[in-house]
Amino acid sequence: MGVINVLSKQVAELIAAGEVIERPSSVIKELVENAIDADSTDITVEIQHGGVTFMRVTDNGVGIERDDVKNAFLRHATSKISEQDDLDSISTLGFRGEALASICAVSKVDIITKNKNDSEGTRYVVEGGEEKAFEPVGCPQGTTFVVRDLFYNVPARMKFLKKDVAESNNISSLMDRIALSHPEVSFTFIRDGKQLMKTSGNGQLDTAIFQVFGKQFAASLIPVSYEFGGVKMSGYISKPVSANRASRNMQMFFVNGRYVRSKTAMAALEQAYSGCIMSGKFPACVMNIELSCSELDVNVHPAKLEIRFTNEKPIYECVYYGVKSAVANYDTRNVEAPQNETVHEKPPTVFRQPESSVQMSLPKTEPKETYNVFIPEISGSEKRETKISFPEIKNVKKVDLSEHYNNKTYKNDGDFRLNDDEIIDFSAEMKQTEPEAETETEQQISEAEEKVSERPIKYIGEAFRAYIIIEYDDERIMFIDKHAAHERLIYERLKKQNKSDDNQMLLEPVTVTLEKNEYQTVLENKDVLSEAGFDVDDFGNGRILIRSVPLLLEKLEITEAFLEISDYLQKHKKVIMSEKMEWIYKNTACRAAIKAGNVNKPEELIRLAMELEENPDVKYCPHGRPIYFFISKNEIEKNFKRV
Repeated sequence: MGVINVLSKQVAELIAAGEVIERPSSVIKELVENAIDADSTDITVEIQHGGVTFMRVTDNGVGIERDDVKNAFLRHATSKISEQDDLDSISTLGFRGEALASICAVSKVDIITKNKNDSEGTRYVVEGGEEKAFEPVGCPQGTTFVVRDLFYNVPARMKFLKKDVAESNNISSLMDRIALSHPEVSFTFIRDGKQLMKTSGNGQLDTAIFQVFGKQFAASLIPVSYEFGGVKMSGYISKPVSANRASRNMQMFFVNGRYVRSKTAMAALEQAYSGCIMSGKFPACVMNIELSCSELDVNVHPAKLEIRFTNEKPIYECVYYGVKSAVANYDTRNVEAPQNETVHEKPPTVFRQPESSVQMSLPKTEPKETYNVFIPEISGSEKRETKISFPEIKNVKKVDLSEHYNNKTYKNDGDFRLNDDEIIDFSAEMKQTEPEAETETEQQISEAEEKVSERPIKYIGEAFRAYIIIEYDDERIMFIDKHAAHERLIYERLKKQNKSDDNQMLLEPVTVTLEKNEYQTVLENKDVLSEAGFDVDDFGNGRILIRSVPLLLEKLEITEAFLEISDYLQKHKKVIMSEKMEWIYKNTACRAAIKAGNVNKPEELIRLAMELEENPDVKYCPHGRPIYFFISKNEIEKNFKRV
C-alpha cells in the first residue's frame, strides 16, 4: 500500500487558505485591496469582536457581473492578469486570485454585488467552500462582503487567535496604513458599533495623516519630495526635533501605493538622520516610493508585505538624498516644534513644586571667567576654597552677592577687576532676610551649607562638567559621577514615593500618538503607569492624554519618556508588574537626573554630595555602574615621588 496520498479538494483548500488567511486582519486586507482595485472612492469597514464573529466591507466600486460572481470564488480566478507577461507589470494590489477562495474556505461568506451593466444585484452565500444561496437582490452599484465565524471549521487555527482587542488593534493598524496609502479614497472604520476613523478622500496626504493620527502627529512632520535614477519618493518625515521614537512602529513605506516592509528604504531613512538624532531613536515617516512595475517583484510574500527590487541602489539613494535634503533645509531655530508631541513652546504648568527634591538649575550663559574665592564661613573659622564660575557681566559697576548669605560677609583678597570700570565687590555686609521671603533656591543653598558643616568633607570642584571632586577626609579624595549619583537618588525616591504626594498634575495635558498595538498596551497597563506617577486617559484612535507625571521628570522630556515606556510595555507584555515598575523607575530616574556636560552651581553639587553621604548604601546607579571611587593621599604622593 502506498504512503503518499492525494489530498481531497476540501483539505487542500483549507491548507492553502491557511497560507493567505492568518487572522481577521488578513481578511480585511484582501477585501479592502480588492475594493480599491475596483475603483472605489468610498469604502466602509465594520468589525465586531475583533473580526472573529463579524466583518463587513462595503464599497462603491464597479461591482461584479452576475456571470462572474461564482467564478470569483474559484482558486486562481482573477481579473488582474491573464498571461505570463502580465506578471512583469503588476499595478494592482490583488492579482493571485486566492483571496476569496481562501476566505470562503474557512468562514461563512455573504456577498451582495451589482455591476453597472446589470439591472439588479446578486446575492451569493458560501459556507466553508460550499454554496448555500445564489439569488437576485436589489442593491446599489458596488460590493458588500459579510464574513462571519472565521475559522469555525478549523479549530486548530482558532486557538491561535489572540484576544478580541488585540485582533481589533491589528485591523485598526491595517486601516491606518491603507488610508494613508490611498488618500484619494474615503475610508470609514467602525469597531463594535463605534466609528474610529473617517477620512475625506480628497487626495491630500497631509489631510489623511491628520485624520488618521491627529493634530499633534501631523504637526510633527515636514514634507519631502525627491526624484533620482528613475525613482520618485514623496511624503512626510519627522522634524529633527520630533525624531525621537523608541521604535520603528511609525515608519510607513508604500511602494506604488502598496504598504511594504523595506529594509532598504528604512536604512536610507535612518542614515539620512545621522548626526541630528540620538542613537537608539527612530524617525517617523509616511513615504510613498514610485517606480516602474517592471523594476520590482511583489510576489515574494504570502501576505504581499515584502517586495524585491531589481536594483536596490536607486531606491536607497533616492530616499537618502531626499530625506537628507529635507532635514538639512529644516531650520530648528526658526520653525516651532509641535506642541505636546516632542517639546513645548511653553512647558506644562504644574500646580505645586517639589518640596524636597534636588533642583539642578542651569545658568543660561556660559561661564566666561573663573576666580578663586572663598565660600563664606560655615563653622568656626574654617574657610573652604573652591572655584566659582561667573558669567560675563556687562554694564554693571558692582555685583552684590549678599542676598544669598544671611549675616555673613565674603572675605576677598582684593577687588577682581574685569574692565577698567567694572568691579565685583564682595565686601557688602549681609542683611537679615525673613525665612518666608527666601526663594526655594536660597533655602536649598542654606540647607546645603548647614549639612556641609556637619561633615568632614570639602568640595574641591568639578572635572569635565561630569565628576564632582571632594576632599573626603585627611587621607582621601572622592570622585563622584554626578549623573549616576543623581539618577540613583531619584530612583530610590521614586521607589519610596507615595503617588498622591510625588506626582505633578499638568495644567495642560500632553497628547501622545501611538501605534495601535502600543496604544492598547498602554490602556491595559494604566494601573502600572499610575503607580509610577503617570496618570493617563484614553483620547481615542491611538492617542493618549498624560495628565500627571513623576515629580522629578523634566517637562520637556515627558513625550519622549512616555514613548520609551510604551515601547517597553509592548515588547514585555508577559513581564510581571514588579519588573515593569522597576524598569519605569530606572527610565524615569535616568531622564530626570542631571547629565554630564550640564553646567551646575557649586551649591547644587555640594548638596548632591551631601545627599549621597546621607545614603551610604547607595554605591551603584540603577544600571550597575559605580557612582564614586576614592584616590588616597598616599597614591597621589607616590605619583609626585614624595614617598
